[in-house]
Amino acid sequence: MHVIVVGAGIIGVCSAYYLRQRGFEVTVIERRPGVAQEASFGNAGIIAPGYVTPWASPGMPRKVLSYMFSSESPVLFRPNANPAMWRWLARWLRECRLQRYRVNKSRMQRVAFYSRAQLHDLRNQLGIQYEQAQGYLQLLRSARDIELLAPARAMLDESGVAYRMLEPAEVHEMEPGLSATTPLAGGLLLPEDESGNCTIFAQAVRRAAEDDGVRFRFNVDVQRILREGDRVTGVLAGARTIPADAVLIAAATGSPALLAPLGIRIPMYPIKGYSATVALSDGAIGPQRALMDEAYKTAITPFANRIRVAGTAEIGDRELVLRDAALRTLIKVATDWFPGAARFSGAKFWVGARPMLPDGAPLLGPSPLKGLFLNIGHGSTGWAMACGSARVLADVISGTTPEIDLDGLTLERYR
Repeated sequence: MHVIVVGAGIIGVCSAYYLRQRGFEVTVIERRPGVAQEASFGNAGIIAPGYVTPWASPGMPRKVLSYMFSSESPVLFRPNANPAMWRWLARWLRECRLQRYRVNKSRMQRVAFYSRAQLHDLRNQLGIQYEQAQGYLQLLRSARDIELLAPARAMLDESGVAYRMLEPAEVHEMEPGLSATTPLAGGLLLPEDESGNCTIFAQAVRRAAEDDGVRFRFNVDVQRILREGDRVTGVLAGARTIPADAVLIAAATGSPALLAPLGIRIPMYPIKGYSATVALSDGAIGPQRALMDEAYKTAITPFANRIRVAGTAEIGDRELVLRDAALRTLIKVATDWFPGAARFSGAKFWVGARPMLPDGAPLLGPSPLKGLFLNIGHGSTGWAMACGSARVLADVISGTTPEIDLDGLTLERYR
């Protein structure tokens, strides 16, 4: 049985690997010249199932409004006349209610915890090293930040997730490189969460998949999914018809355009994110683990002798160009916490589009068409959910019952 995987980000690469492990003949088609070159390339690197959370959360609409008048803001809103953006925002606002937040967060955590276990198994099996670090620490600048954590902390308690609230002195003891002058009200430590370089991991999985017989076709754009009646038959890619018994869509923000002609409409919208990968100055003490500045929703992740600073959500502008306002926020957060530690003169800046669904959880599993499957909509948590989502799809396509419940994770939730 031949399966085509459309997309070679971290989701598509892992999907191809697990499908091959099930004995399928697998072809991956990717429009870029290599794996993990779009949303997977410059992400924050955080694998935090204990704190994976939907962007639609209580208090977030008010936060977004307050950020609009700030020179350094984690959210940039550029209104336009596109009805798709306003429809997405309307649905997102409805999902910010506490009851919906709790449902959506539990769905995301179900995938993320399972995914972390699969990632560890795959890492051990293949012997992959990807600049990983243990622990995830939220930096809380103010009492207001601590107050806004209440719903998330309640869910951590209910889920039995290990965490510790830290006093400022404890935070500084754990992170000796932190500035002593930047206001700090406390921290929230998730010791079992972690971080790592998504691109390095994806490249290693690609090599393992190729060694096992998976074919990768790069610089090829899929124009259309082919169908006969209620069944898919392959794809039209690079003006060539490629037949298949099944097609798995893992094309991130490119997925809605492929699905719409088939009558499958997904409420996905591209939300831009930014990052800076920066070398540490000689002798500088950088972060010991992944950090999150809760006020600015900006992560600082350690990678060997450099750090990655990632954050900012830009709504309304689809053009993937670097914006000074977004970069100022990244630089501010990094210099607030680690002044003089990073060489921003040589920083590698990145911008990418996150495939965001209004409620946060991904879409996994079958579609109404026979032979067409979805592994899409992971938003900013694709790296945290990649291995688990891929394992689920390999199970579904092979006719095996997945090890996690897919209730609320399939296309049925939008029907």
